[in-house]
Amino acid sequence: MKKNCQNITIHAVNFDQQGGPAFYASLPCDGERSKVCRANGAGDKKRLVSLLLAHVAAMGNPPWKRSFLSDSAAFPIHVVHDPLGRPHLLLGEYRMPAISFSESGGHVWAALCGDEADIGIDAAATDEFEGEYPLHRVFHDQELQHALRLTGGDLARASALLWSVKEAVVKALGCAFHLMAPLQVHVYPSIDGNRGYTFPVRLSRQALVRFPAGAGRSIWVRSFPREKMWLAIAHLI
Repeated sequence: MKKNCQNITIHAVNFDQQGGPAFYASLPCDGERSKVCRANGAGDKKRLVSLLLAHVAAMGNPPWKRSFLSDSAAFPIHVVHDPLGRPHLLLGEYRMPAISFSESGGHVWAALCGDEADIGIDAAATDEFEGEYPLHRVFHDQELQHALRLTGGDLARASALLWSVKEAVVKALGCAFHLMAPLQVHVYPSIDGNRGYTFPVRLSRQALVRFPAGAGRSIWVRSFPREKMWLAIAHLI
């Protein structure tokens, strides 16, 4: 965890033997601005991208480092989206690290991958799952029971935990839930509880028929409890 000169904390996430690290940070959308955060978040996203890229560049010597640091006018960073909405970074001719965004809890979040893996980030507020929610349409019984054990039996927190994991995975895959259903993303019991949880995730056969690019991928998700929400970061290699 490191704060830059703008007092924005950049967090590092490791995936043990599964690669990484990944880095993430957030910017608040406070007061009245939070009501239009989604509409006006492009500037915040670009700012977060610049901060995360600067952090990665300072830690190593990626091929795009000189262009990124030397002349931002000649080599502007562009955030573009593919037909399914997946964001990509462009900087001249260079292939940039994978990027992902989420907006929840009055914040814009961004995650950047430190290696060549794909990444997805999702923040899910617990109040989104209060009241009646069609849990059987998105969670398997065994998934929900495990999440309930991790959250002390709090159904809303357990649901937010699971949903953020599944959403982060499909963001990392780049298909969102356009090509697969939540029940086709299987979340297995976490393997540790060291400052958060690490979940192995597998895709069903039906999901791989619709999205064969997901075959053979190793999928791990790190989940962290935040105030009234869960944050999940998926890493695919």
